[in-house]
Amino acid sequence: MELSLSGNALKTFGRSITCLARVGNELVIQASPSQLALHTLNSSRSAYQSITFKPNFFDVYRISGTQVQCSVLLKAVCSVLRTPIASIDHLTVKLADLDASKVQWALECFNGMKKAYWITCNVEPDIQHLSLDRRRLPSNLVVRPRDLNRLLANFQSSLQEITIITTEPTSLPSADASEIGGKAVELRSYIDPTKENDSSLHTQLWIDPMEEFVQYTHTGDPADVTFSVKELKAFLTFCEGCEVDIHLFFDKVGEPILLAPKFGLEDGAGSNFDATLVLATMLISQLHEGNPSEPVQAATTTHDQAMQGAGSQAQQERSRANVSEHPSDHTRIWSDLSGSAAKSSSGVEERQVQGQRNLNASEQRDIQRISMMQITKDIPIRESVPAAPSL
Repeated sequence: MELSLSGNALKTFGRSITCLARVGNELVIQASPSQLALHTLNSSRSAYQSITFKPNFFDVYRISGTQVQCSVLLKAVCSVLRTPIASIDHLTVKLADLDASKVQWALECFNGMKKAYWITCNVEPDIQHLSLDRRRLPSNLVVRPRDLNRLLANFQSSLQEITIITTEPTSLPSADASEIGGKAVELRSYIDPTKENDSSLHTQLWIDPMEEFVQYTHTGDPADVTFSVKELKAFLTFCEGCEVDIHLFFDKVGEPILLAPKFGLEDGAGSNFDATLVLATMLISQLHEGNPSEPVQAATTTHDQAMQGAGSQAQQERSRANVSEHPSDHTRIWSDLSGSAAKSSSGVEERQVQGQRNLNASEQRDIQRISMMQITKDIPIRESVPAAPSL
């Protein structure tokens, strides 16, 4: 295998490596005559990312045989690209043969300097394939990176999980429609009901999809998904650098959420690269937290039993609290410091009762692991220790 790239393609490749490094630790390289695919899976198996490049993305693309695959540490690859991309003329990646134990990464800079790195392949790599058809995920939305950045800026930077709640604009109850202004999408910071003395800032954001999103599709009952913010921000940065919109596909609580770049009307048909990020979601629905309607049933029977009878009084209390006195034209924000006196004692008591109903504290944060989706594992290959660069 030999490939070489420069210019804008090199910049995109560098963004890809940075994004993959923020998701997982191991980079799986799979090259075939039709494409080069880079994969990673995080250690908790809750996030999987794949980025593919067509042969015309590269200046040179040569593959011997039907398929070449290997695995290296992303930390080692990032050390190769520590040299500023703007100073690199072109990058060359070589794997001598299928049994080679090291991958050569060579840089030629505009100032004439040449750098070569040999990164050892993993002996037993964790090579996975995720099969998830985005067409079976009924709800989707397209948002511009700068708009999503602006919306996320309303939340604390330390937020770990976020909830997206989607409804049909016409399906809101009349009371809620008057308070929320008919806004069909809500972003909400995830609240862990088992966490005692929680003094973090809880924020809810009501959004008019006609104003904030490029595209929005949702039919049927309200749906919610709770997932990690870390990987979302990594993918957001990647799409912002590539100047493409973000397409989110999802279904319901416990089902994975899929993120992909939106390249325009043909959606990637004319692009020479593509990316997919799949995130696991919480098994417990958050709809009951701010909606007086009945909570959506959880993905498993155990969690259904644990959450049955969660206090309706707390639901009504939260729905009345989620009212802003000065709504903006496009969004409506409500924030509350949970440790402040503004929280009513009844709301605290409801959280305690709900916590007692849980089978245990860990179940409340259970996640539908990606390993339970359609993942197949390849035969192990080699083990990786980054070699020192040779100048």
